[in-house]
Amino acid sequence: MAKDTSLAPLVVDHDPAWQARGLALVAELRSVLAPLALHVEHIGSTAIPGMAAKPVLDLQVSVGDLQEAAHAFDQPLADRGFQRSVHQHDHVPAGCDDAPERWTKRLWSRRRHSGEDVNLHVRLLGAPNERLALLFRDWFRAHPEAVPAYSRFKSTLADTVDEVGVYSDVKDPVVDLVRTVAEPWADETGWTPHDGSNPRN
Repeated sequence: MAKDTSLAPLVVDHDPAWQARGLALVAELRSVLAPLALHVEHIGSTAIPGMAAKPVLDLQVSVGDLQEAAHAFDQPLADRGFQRSVHQHDHVPAGCDDAPERWTKRLWSRRRHSGEDVNLHVRLLGAPNERLALLFRDWFRAHPEAVPAYSRFKSTLADTVDEVGVYSDVKDPVVDLVRTVAEPWADETGWTPHDGSNPRN
């Protein structure tokens, strides 16, 4: 996520309309960014029923080559109000021995546009950060009983800090904790990214 420290974080109650808006954006971007966009999915808290979130839709595009995709995507995304961020790395989870290079991405954001506010994360197909984004979403979808507690945590955090960057830095270790329970669930259930079993992608 882009850490725009010029703005205070805003977390709002879940809006059921986020799902339809996410699906519409997925369809639009899948068409615009083909054939390099191998998968386009609605991710993050706005993709989880009942989850409080910042009113910004997160989408993930999975690609085979980040450099090629960045070059090809810049103009069509700019035409739709997106700006590429200098931010090119995701947080590496605590306890993970991966080299930071495995957690690279490209990021475009759209704000104050006629369409939705969006963070568009472009990640390598099969990379750990691409997988984690989908695992996080699908674990919460499969465990709705965990949604209220995580929602309260985010709302309280947003009320406590005054910068989005600080909000993200505090939230990252909690996402790491979710990962520690989501990974065994993935093993037990046979979950895999892009398995087509969740029609709400």
